[in-house]
Amino acid sequence: MDMRAQRSYIDDNAVEAAIEEVDSSGLVALLEEFVHLPRGRRRTLHLRSLLVGLYLCTRDTGGKIVLERVTDILYFRISPRLRELLDIPEYTDDDQGFEAAYAVVRRLFHAMKDAMNPSPLPPNKHLSRSEAHGLAAAADIDDLAERERRLALFTEFVLDASVRPLHSLLTELAEVSLGIDATPVRTFSRGRRTNGPELATDPDAGWYVREGDHRDPDAPVADSMRPSQPPAKKGKPNTSQGTKKTSLRKKYLFGYDAHLIVTRDADHDAVLLDDGTPNPEVLPALVLGVCLDKPGHRPAYNGLKILNRLRERGYKPGFLAGDRAYNNSEPEEWQLPVRAMGYKPVYDYRADQLGKQAGTHGAILVEGRWYCPSMPEPLINATIDLHADRIDRETWIKLIAARRGYRLMPKENADADGYQRMMCPAEAGKAQCPIKPYSMGRGIHLPLIDPEPSPTGPLKVCRQRTITVSPEAGAKQWQALDYGSPEWQKVYFRLRNSVEGYNGYAKNPLAEGIESAGSRRIRGIAAQTILLAFQLAHANRRKIKKWLDTLSLGGERPRRRTHHRRPKKGPRTWTPTGHLVPAA
Repeated sequence: MDMRAQRSYIDDNAVEAAIEEVDSSGLVALLEEFVHLPRGRRRTLHLRSLLVGLYLCTRDTGGKIVLERVTDILYFRISPRLRELLDIPEYTDDDQGFEAAYAVVRRLFHAMKDAMNPSPLPPNKHLSRSEAHGLAAAADIDDLAERERRLALFTEFVLDASVRPLHSLLTELAEVSLGIDATPVRTFSRGRRTNGPELATDPDAGWYVREGDHRDPDAPVADSMRPSQPPAKKGKPNTSQGTKKTSLRKKYLFGYDAHLIVTRDADHDAVLLDDGTPNPEVLPALVLGVCLDKPGHRPAYNGLKILNRLRERGYKPGFLAGDRAYNNSEPEEWQLPVRAMGYKPVYDYRADQLGKQAGTHGAILVEGRWYCPSMPEPLINATIDLHADRIDRETWIKLIAARRGYRLMPKENADADGYQRMMCPAEAGKAQCPIKPYSMGRGIHLPLIDPEPSPTGPLKVCRQRTITVSPEAGAKQWQALDYGSPEWQKVYFRLRNSVEGYNGYAKNPLAEGIESAGSRRIRGIAAQTILLAFQLAHANRRKIKKWLDTLSLGGERPRRRTHHRRPKKGPRTWTPTGHLVPAA
C-alpha cells in the first residue's frame, strides 16, 4: 500500500507552461468550430484540457501519446488547484474511477479525430473490398475535402506552436528554403494481401516498397480499393495488366508515407565557431509541415498542400529541394504551381533525363538551364559522357564550369504569370558571336560561339536581342541553379541532407520513434496524422532546446557540448558518379 500510494506528480510549473502553450497556439478556437459532441449530458472534459493532456503526455513519454497516460495525467497526476482551473472533475483513484475517466478522454479524442477524418472508410474492421468500394462511392466528396482541410489546419497549428520561440527569426528571413521528402512510418495494423478479399484494420494505409517510387506494385494505380479479379477459368491463369509481381519480402512495411517539409538555412553550413560552439545565426532544421498518404501515392498533391499553407502562414518562399518522386510529377501537378508560389526549385535527375531536355525559340534546355543552341556537344553531353565513362570526374567539373559562358541571361524578372525576357550570352556580354558583330572583339577570355549555318537563317534566339520564355517551356526539368555547379551542390545537399537527417532524428527509438507502429496505437489516417503531428512538434522542441543548450551566449559557457565531435573530413567535390578526392 505504501508503494502504491506513491505517485509521480507533474510539477505545477510544467502544467502551467502546457496551458500557456495550448492557449497561445489557437488550437482551442480552431477545434471548437467543428468538433461537436452529440447532444446529451454536459461535457465533463473540454477540448482545452484534452490538448493540455496530449501536450503533457509527449513531455512525459519523450514524444509519444497514449490515451491511458493522458487520462492518468489529467485526472490523477496534476494538482487539485490546476484541475479546478481546467474544470476537470474528480474521479476516485481506483479501477472504476480510472475506467470512467478513460472513457471520457477516449470519447473526446475520437470526436475530435472524426471531425477531421478525410477517409470514408472506418478503421478497426476487416472491410471486404466490395464494402470499401461502396463506401468510397457513396461518400460526400465536399465533406471529405472539408475534413481534409481541418486536418491540415490542425497539424499546422500544432507545428507552429512548437517553433514559436524561433518564429520571429524565421519570418524575418528574406527567404525560407525548404527540403521535402516522404519517409515511411508504420501503422498499428497488420497488413493484408494487396489483392486479397479484405482490407486491413487500417484501411487507409498501404505497403511500402523500397524500390522505385515506393508504391505497392500489386495495387492498381487508379483505385487501390478495386475488388479483386474473379477466379480464372481452368487452364487460363489470371494476368493483371500493368501490375508487377512482387515478393512480400520486398515490401518493407505496412503504413504511410509521411511527407515532411523541413526548413534549413541554405546559405550557411552548420559549422562551429572558433570556441567549438554552434553559430547562433544558423537556425536548426525544423519541420514546418506534414501530411500522410499511402506510400508512393500523390507526392505532388501532398507536397503542394503543405506548401500552400506555408505561404498563407507568412513564410517567404526560397529554394525548394525534393527527391525525384516530386520532380518526376507532371508539370501541371508540381513544377508550375511551385514556381507560381515563388519557390526556386533545385533538382537532381535520372540518368535518362540528362543532356538536352527541351527547347524554345532555338534556345536549348540542358539539365535544367537555358543555353545557346550552338553550345558545343561536349558541354551538352558532359554528364552523359561521365556516366558512360567517356570522361573522368576532373573533366566533368571543367565542362560544367565552361557552360556558364553559353547560358542565357535574364533581362528582367519573371512577371506575375511566369513569363521572362532572356538574352543570349552574346547579347549579355558573356560571349562573342559572329551573328551579332558588336559582340566580337571583347576579349579572348570570352568564348567564341560558332553557329551552324542554316538555309533558313539564324534562329529566333540568335537574331533577336531578347526572347520571351514561357513558364511551360521545359517546365518539367527547369531549375533555378546550374546543375552540378558549386552553388547547386551547396543548396541542394544542404536541404536534402537536412530533411533526411531530421527523419533519422525523429525516428530515434529513444525519443519519438515515429517509424514504430507502437508509438501511435490508434488506427486511421486522421488519428495517425494527429499523433504524428504531436510527435514532430515534440521533436522540434527537443531540437530547439538542444540547440540552445549548445550555444555560448552572453559570455557564458554552453550547458552541453555539441554533437559535432568527430573531426571533419577534408573538402571533396561532388560529381554524379562519386566524390572527387583532392590530391594530398
